[in-house]
Amino acid sequence: MTAAPHLLVIRRRYLGDIVLLGSFLRNLRLHWPDARLTVLTEPAYSAVLALNPDVSAALALPRHTTDWPAFLGLLRRARFTHVFDLDNTQKTALLTRLTGAPHRHAFHLENVRRHFPRLYTHTTFVDSVAYSAQHITETYLAMLTTAGIPIASREVRLVPRPADLAAISALLGPQPKIDHPKSKIQKILLHPGSRSPYRVWPAENFAAVCDRLQDDLNVQIFLVGGPAERPLLDAIRAAAKTHLVVLDRPLPIGQFAALTSQFDLFLCHDSGPMHVAAAVGTPVVALVGAQNATVWGPVGPHHTVLQAAQPCAAACVAPDSCTPGDSYKNLCVRRLTVAEVFSAVRTALAGPR
Repeated sequence: MTAAPHLLVIRRRYLGDIVLLGSFLRNLRLHWPDARLTVLTEPAYSAVLALNPDVSAALALPRHTTDWPAFLGLLRRARFTHVFDLDNTQKTALLTRLTGAPHRHAFHLENVRRHFPRLYTHTTFVDSVAYSAQHITETYLAMLTTAGIPIASREVRLVPRPADLAAISALLGPQPKIDHPKSKIQKILLHPGSRSPYRVWPAENFAAVCDRLQDDLNVQIFLVGGPAERPLLDAIRAAAKTHLVVLDRPLPIGQFAALTSQFDLFLCHDSGPMHVAAAVGTPVVALVGAQNATVWGPVGPHHTVLQAAQPCAAACVAPDSCTPGDSYKNLCVRRLTVAEVFSAVRTALAGPR
């Protein structure tokens, strides 16, 4: 009898990238139902893997130098049969080889330096045109094709845990009783933050669209964000004329996923939280600046991406502040209007869940 394979998938960061491993992991599980499937990430992102039912274990890179000897010993003793390194940095290449796995896979992205290619047994080449023209999940899946693993699913799914759902129920409090199902008050969760301040829609615009949504559509809007986003949440609430509920308690990723699952719509920027919301099945309306929405958009059929035409050229709203070609230093998201966002949200709320 052949032993079940022991698989290691390496993707160090970020939150959205780890969530978007979902279809890659799903196909591994479908191909090897009995496999032990471990995912290696940086410590800040390992918790989200507990919400993926296809993952057997999450493994975090050491935080401190003194922890590396024990970690390397654990990696060697694990006896992995297959390693899929989706990063191919110098460190991950060496870790891949250290495992001693007989099957070691990596990417070769065109125009990106390869690190220690001889340490891998298989390489998947991805040219720059193909990379920019398809979703990142398709790039991930190309490695499985190289490995001879059939692509049977493109689903990206997270499943909130009962304990997290119970904690969120207590946070939201008792919901109003509605006598008729058609009278249900719809709820929107707004996450206005982003890793780059250039990608953030102005607070006064968010406030204006919240006012119009609550006045015209009779929805309830909740604001959520981390400690670093508290000034932005305060600015939106201060500018709004209608009442907004601010959820300012820091939430672990499990509780945040449970929270997003309780809303009719998630309004946000292109971000890790966007991918969490989409993965639990909540429709998303995402405001995008200059980043490639084809590569990094939400996965699923009921999401809306709003993006001003690119490149902006003469329509640039801040030519002295933007850096052409750098989506992290580009203010294109400010070209979106309150009317456009309101219309997109109204249409999304009327669509299927």
